[in-house]
Amino acid sequence: MRILLGVTGGVAAYKALEFVRLATGAGHVVRVVQTPSSRNFVGTASFAALSGAPVLIGEFERDPMRGAFPDQPPPGHEPIGHLELVANADVMLIAPASANTIAKLAAGMADGMLTSCALAARCPLLIAPAMNNRMYEHPATRANLATLRERGARIIEPGEGRLASPGEHGVGRLAEPALLLAACEAAPAAGSRAGPLSGLHVLVTAGGTREPIDSVRYIGNNSSGRMGLALAEAAQRRGAEVTLIAANVGLPGPAGVSRLDVRTAAELGQACERQFERCDILLMAAAVADFAPAAVEQGKIKKHGRPGLELRLTPTRDVLGGLAARRRAGQTLVGFAAEHGAEALEHGRSKLTGKGLDAVVVNDISRADIGFDSEHNEVTILTSGNGSGTGERHVPRAGKEQIAAAILDAVEGLRRAV
Repeated sequence: MRILLGVTGGVAAYKALEFVRLATGAGHVVRVVQTPSSRNFVGTASFAALSGAPVLIGEFERDPMRGAFPDQPPPGHEPIGHLELVANADVMLIAPASANTIAKLAAGMADGMLTSCALAARCPLLIAPAMNNRMYEHPATRANLATLRERGARIIEPGEGRLASPGEHGVGRLAEPALLLAACEAAPAAGSRAGPLSGLHVLVTAGGTREPIDSVRYIGNNSSGRMGLALAEAAQRRGAEVTLIAANVGLPGPAGVSRLDVRTAAELGQACERQFERCDILLMAAAVADFAPAAVEQGKIKKHGRPGLELRLTPTRDVLGGLAARRRAGQTLVGFAAEHGAEALEHGRSKLTGKGLDAVVVNDISRADIGFDSEHNEVTILTSGNGSGTGERHVPRAGKEQIAAAILDAVEGLRRAV
């Protein structure tokens, strides 16, 4: 694989050296593009020595290899440098990606070699943010990352831990080089690896929404997002391009999967609407709140002086029902029903027919050994019979990876029957 690595200014640039070492050791070939400020942290000579190729900084400097990678002969003419580099690359990774570069990419700027390459790239674009937690959590940075995700870039989430500034701890650490390499290796899967879902876009929702009561409290549920993460990974392994919409999921997502983080039912609904038109398969595994407070208190509600607290709740919008109402031909829609007790399957069948879905995955949350916040599940997959009744397949207690495989088997069966 040919990897074009973009390195921006930040202390974490030293990890990019280890990435190049790991990538070349695994048999990949690497070209490196640095921003001018990144040289304040790591020099070009180190990257050149590890990659075996010259490093580029400015879009007007001459490339001795004329855009070729170390495994290619240089072309016989002088091509346009940034266009030739990305045309030869199988994947482009920007690591570390500073807040400044992320903002430029979101704005579509091409003010240097790195941003010009990113704007011209038709290969998968992976972005690995690294910065102080206050910069990463700023609404501008979050909005810029959301914009890039919606355009198809894949964000490799930063880790949490010790930061560059002495005594500071939080989210913003560059993902470890091994994880970056795994993401690069997985990125071209949808386009190049054969599988039963090759050429299809799968949209997965995971986790549980939180509906705010005041600035610190919320109404939520115990969903960990494990089922949705397992589905996303399984779909990717079968060759699909996968987008994951994660509602308050603290677990890392599969490498190479595009991830959108949301909090509330309204945010999840908006994210689904933006992605739904281009998806072929929707796996609605998130636990979406049915009700939300009618009004959100500004600040924190104080206990002192209150004899009690009453909340007025109003129904949230039916996200899945709304999507099903505007589905196009060829889409497969799978809902999930977390039900309690003996009437679980009856409620699942009602959801299947009432929303016009292709399948509903039912699990009984009255059991403590499966379901929410557990690594195991036991489900019944109800499928539409297209006028001939519903199909029913019980999947005994198993790890959520095995449950995900069974669900995707059912989805493939539905699509073959159309």
